[in-house]
Amino acid sequence: MSQIPERTQVAIVGGGPAGSLLAHLLHREGIESVIVELRTRQHVLERVRAGVIEHGSAEVLRSAGLGKRMDEEGFMHEGVNLAFDGRLIRIDFMGLVGKYVVIYGQTELQKDLYQAIDAGDIPLVDEAEEVELHELVGDRSTVTFLRQGRRHALECDFVVGCDGAHGVTREYIPTSLVQSFERTYPFVWVGVLSPTPPVADELIYANHETGFALCSMRNRQLSRYYVQGSADDRIEDWPDDRFWEVLKSRLPSTVSERLVTAPTIEKLVTPLRSWVAEPMSFGRLFLAGDAAHVVPPTGAKGLNLAISDVVYLAEALADRYRTGSMTGLDGYSATALSRVWRAVRFSWWMTTMMHYFPGIAHDFERRLQLSELEYLAASENARRTMAESYVGPSL
Repeated sequence: MSQIPERTQVAIVGGGPAGSLLAHLLHREGIESVIVELRTRQHVLERVRAGVIEHGSAEVLRSAGLGKRMDEEGFMHEGVNLAFDGRLIRIDFMGLVGKYVVIYGQTELQKDLYQAIDAGDIPLVDEAEEVELHELVGDRSTVTFLRQGRRHALECDFVVGCDGAHGVTREYIPTSLVQSFERTYPFVWVGVLSPTPPVADELIYANHETGFALCSMRNRQLSRYYVQGSADDRIEDWPDDRFWEVLKSRLPSTVSERLVTAPTIEKLVTPLRSWVAEPMSFGRLFLAGDAAHVVPPTGAKGLNLAISDVVYLAEALADRYRTGSMTGLDGYSATALSRVWRAVRFSWWMTTMMHYFPGIAHDFERRLQLSELEYLAASENARRTMAESYVGPSL
């Protein structure tokens, strides 16, 4: 970037999917924004994250002109499978609620978003350090940051924090106003990327007496697999041989016998937690995505919550600049949190139903899990409720 702007309408801190999608949506409404990102563009593009896009999120991306490659390269999944007690049950999204999800890696979506940002000449300031917010209550605000040894000041009407759970923007909401809710789960996901064809055409969530497993995919020759590990596990504790052995043991034999293994090309360990901070706004500051809430990946809601936050916020900002009304912005936090808590509940339900929970009540919890899964297998209404939550609401 040849010159960093000194003034904009909306300053967006964080250049991941939430921040870049918000900038693109605002651009389509004729609203100026500048993205301030701590990492390099390349780092943001290479981050590996979720890949399940809800039906409503996919519609948002298409209507924003971002769906072409998603529709060409993504997988449309009309259902998902739950494995337990050596068998599979399928949750038929299309048959039950008439919707589907799209499997399309967040890495690929980020590429589409950055291409759209570049095409719209939306300023993206990367490698911004020591980001600070000023004058959040008043007529206008300022974001200051250090880049390449020089201090910059960006004056703006509003600030949006899209800088994730470890970002700085949330810290500017006074602690006296913030209420946090958190549950930490006593295990991790060990995930690998394997240069092999997926073991199934649709996702498989597996409940096994020794722990959880998930079979997913990125494309026809690239699979994503996860197994539950102990809370203190490290990557070094999971050599390929151990990973494949555990994964096979947790899948029904009809699935495991089809599994193609190979040396993995990526491995990660992911802790699981549910966390929500309220409110999601203060003065001229608004939070979106992981800056305000985190959910375990079991429910595939993290990316989709970021998208819904941004949609609500873009609509509220557009109304503010069209009519001068602050009604949408004043109600943003309550609107977003209503959707967030529904997703938190579903993610918690999926997590507690599918994982091994160590402890003295394990046998009791195990019986409850099997009873819940048997209920899903037997009841169309129960499967419909799960399908409705999994594909998500319209936005």
